[in-house]
Amino acid sequence: MQWLCNADKASHEPRLRLKAFFGSLYRCLARGARAVFQIYPESVAQRELILGAAMRAGFAGGVVVDYPHSSKSRKEFLVLTCGPPSISSEAPKGKVGDMESCSDDESSGDEENRTVCISDRHRPRKKQKITNKGKGREWVLKKKEQMRRKGCAVPPDTKYTARKRKARF
Repeated sequence: MQWLCNADKASHEPRLRLKAFFGSLYRCLARGARAVFQIYPESVAQRELILGAAMRAGFAGGVVVDYPHSSKSRKEFLVLTCGPPSISSEAPKGKVGDMESCSDDESSGDEENRTVCISDRHRPRKKQKITNKGKGREWVLKKKEQMRRKGCAVPPDTKYTARKRKARF
């Protein structure tokens, strides 16, 4: 996401890029859904540009920093909730201690404060398009029988009925 802030040419507008990105993301997510991005902004101004574009698109949330005093372990997460801010849309707390001293057994008690729930949209699946390609021999024989019942002139059924023709035909 931080690459959207780069302007390699004079025609590139970082604000418009971020607006388009967050606008399309907002349309994809259901109300109350969360999105989390790990970002590496070059400066505070770049972080504010990204966060401001997300807020203007309609998201609530903020930036969570893990290990803020470390240069190697520092990680920034952009935590966004679709829709206006609410009590249930609190951002998780960032990690503060050393990475080596924190084991899985010690941190399991506060794990619920550090994780972000991912909600499913339960969107109905798109209906599969029914194609007429590949109608088999049974379908052709059934159609020929229907036409015979209507009284139409239909060629007789042979071993060549409903076979593929060669490409040169």
